[in-house]
Amino acid sequence: MPGNTSRQGPSGAQSHVGSRTARAQLSFSVSYVEHLLREGHYSKRLGESAPIFLAAVIEFLTTKVLELAGVEARNRGRRLITPDLLDMAVHNHTLLSDFFQSTTISQVGPGQK
Repeated sequence: MPGNTSRQGPSGAQSHVGSRTARAQLSFSVSYVEHLLREGHYSKRLGESAPIFLAAVIEFLTTKVLELAGVEARNRGRRLITPDLLDMAVHNHTLLSDFFQSTTISQVGPGQK
């Protein structure tokens, strides 16, 4: 059955089918986030749900920043989101401004040096 996310195993218990990213309904790869967490040696032990939660948080922050930048672009009559619009969107939002206070958003566009 297409779209089925579980199957009945030999013991009668349900076994999950599909990636953790698909099961969590995320766009950001849970496996890649887990790889980065393990590679970074942030702790000796890593919980099963930690990479799922972190991928969801990163996806939420990305969505929020892009949404605010899109609103900023629309208010300025632009059709594309540029680095300066991202910077303005983050700067004009109180919580995101505090969160990203030590971050520099590059002003160099694609194909420019």
